[in-house]
Amino acid sequence: MYKIIGTDQKEYGPVTSDQLKQWIAQGRINAQTKVQADAGEWKTLGEFPELADALGNRVPPVASGAPRPFPASSQPAKTSGLAITSLVLGICGFFTCGITALIGLILGIVAMGRVRKSNGALSGHGIALAGTIVSAVFLLMLPMSVAMFLPALAKAKQRALTIQCVNNMRQLARGARIYSQDHQNHFPPAATWCDAVKPEVNADKVFKCPAGDVNDRCDYGYNSQLDGLEEKNIDPNTVLFFESDPGWNVSGGAERMLGQSRHGRTFVVAFADGHVEQLTADRLTQLRWNP
Repeated sequence: MYKIIGTDQKEYGPVTSDQLKQWIAQGRINAQTKVQADAGEWKTLGEFPELADALGNRVPPVASGAPRPFPASSQPAKTSGLAITSLVLGICGFFTCGITALIGLILGIVAMGRVRKSNGALSGHGIALAGTIVSAVFLLMLPMSVAMFLPALAKAKQRALTIQCVNNMRQLARGARIYSQDHQNHFPPAATWCDAVKPEVNADKVFKCPAGDVNDRCDYGYNSQLDGLEEKNIDPNTVLFFESDPGWNVSGGAERMLGQSRHGRTFVVAFADGHVEQLTADRLTQLRWNP
């Protein structure tokens, strides 16, 4: 068995004499190539009689300092699977919130190390480098993307909670009107309005604002000036329900409304005709409380 030193000053082998003869025939090595047989001394290939026939019994002169022919492998280098995987995972990081990009970065670094140490048996250094760069760039951009995404997410969540609060108010207003129909068109009493409306809405969660404390029993108040009034004597635009501090059967007027909105800058108000509006703070002063 033999070893040789290539133009890159790296050792190749061990290989058989038949492999060496094949490389000679292909012009990949010549008489000046350094060869070691069975861990012996390093000699030029032309000094081995058993290879003389392959060289044509001639030792061509080589000018001083001239490069030796490169001893290419008899098989093409195999592309590193880790390198390919690194690039794929780096690209997929855009669809997996960076999870695969982190793995791609690690595999890319490992793949480049293996390619360097393979003495030409593996290729794909460029692919591994690309995978490493793509993964690293995505991971560097991830915090910025998250910073941009979080406000939008918070806004969407707040909007969803507001819509649910509006639906709650709408059901409470409907429940109050059903109560009125069942009680000679008189609205619920202020002191016990929650108890009066509860059978008509048939769901405790309707009394709770989704943006409020989960332990609150009720987050809405009732306009006390509507206490037991007949529906025909009430202006349709009179406040019926409003957002208030938590409490069961809370009633009153503008003084019982929340001082700070649970929904950013809007307040949810239900009116005597059953419609519900989202109002800004400056419009609260224009509300009609006297029926």
